[in-house]
Amino acid sequence: MARVLSTEQAKQAIRGMQSIINGGFTDQISQLDAKGRQLSNPDVWDGPLAVKFRSSTWPETKSALDKAKQELDELRGQLQKISQDIFTAGGGA
Repeated sequence: MARVLSTEQAKQAIRGMQSIINGGFTDQISQLDAKGRQLSNPDVWDGPLAVKFRSSTWPETKSALDKAKQELDELRGQLQKISQDIFTAGGGA
């Protein structure tokens, strides 16, 4: 039989992760995306640094932000199951 362990530390960690994700972390990523799109508009900001930002900095950063948001969304879905497993193993207390 496999060992099942659920400590108070595990319960607090899962609650903390849920709080961070549900507390607006993904919203902040969306806000960064909106500001990045604004700065990418040559009618808003232009010049040599703006061109570099539009051509390389922002596309690379946006890709990383999109990936992070996708992974957080996946984690959010998994957290419910993880939470259920932890609280079931620990008697739900």
